[in-house]
Amino acid sequence: MNQALKCHSCGMPVESGTYCQHCTDDSGALQSFEERIARMSQFMKHQNPGMSDDTAREKSLSYMAGMPAWKNHPLVLGHKGK
Repeated sequence: MNQALKCHSCGMPVESGTYCQHCTDDSGALQSFEERIARMSQFMKHQNPGMSDDTAREKSLSYMAGMPAWKNHPLVLGHKGK
């Protein structure tokens, strides 16, 4: 696998393409921003037991702001202004 290829949504390694299987729906299309941030927040809480929902969402939003798929999303742009 080419380790240089990363998912543009979450940063996970991919063999080919733009997005990993965790960030796409059954047809291979990128999931919605809301679905991705919800799942990213769940992952953060799983990795950090006791983390609040608000903190997990804030950290997820900050992380996703660095991903090419989301850099121009309105919620990301609004977050950068805070």
